[in-house]
Amino acid sequence: MDDLAREAEAGGYHLNPDREFTRGLVRGLLANRERYGYISCPCRLASGDREDDLDIICPCDYRDPDLTDYGACYCALYVTADVEAGRRAPDPVPERRPGPAERQRQKEERAAAGRAPGALTYPVWRCRVCGYLCARDEPPEICPICRVPRDRFERFM
Repeated sequence: MDDLAREAEAGGYHLNPDREFTRGLVRGLLANRERYGYISCPCRLASGDREDDLDIICPCDYRDPDLTDYGACYCALYVTADVEAGRRAPDPVPERRPGPAERQRQKEERAAAGRAPGALTYPVWRCRVCGYLCARDEPPEICPICRVPRDRFERFM
């Protein structure tokens, strides 16, 4: 558990400070790894098809927007620094994962966008300190490379 916390912190993330709760989530991740061969989110129903479940393999595609908007991810394994320190409570996190038909449509859109030169799905953010680049709706809370806060990022593309 301490190794997982160190790994999360090294990447600029924080685990839920409720150790028993977090242990339960980790047990769920490990059970899903045993069941499916990958660590899908323990709070969502995986299909068993890795390709279909790529968006819910931990850390899931929804973690960062959930942290930005609500202070925790959907399963609450990851929390913001303010939540970890007890300065605020996380807000309830709604399910962001679209249904199967919408996921299929998005997959087809990504495939089509991949063929169009210069088409980007997300804005690209650049850390002004170390140059780290990430493509997502918002910059990370903390740069995973040099550990500066989000306000040191600029929109790059």
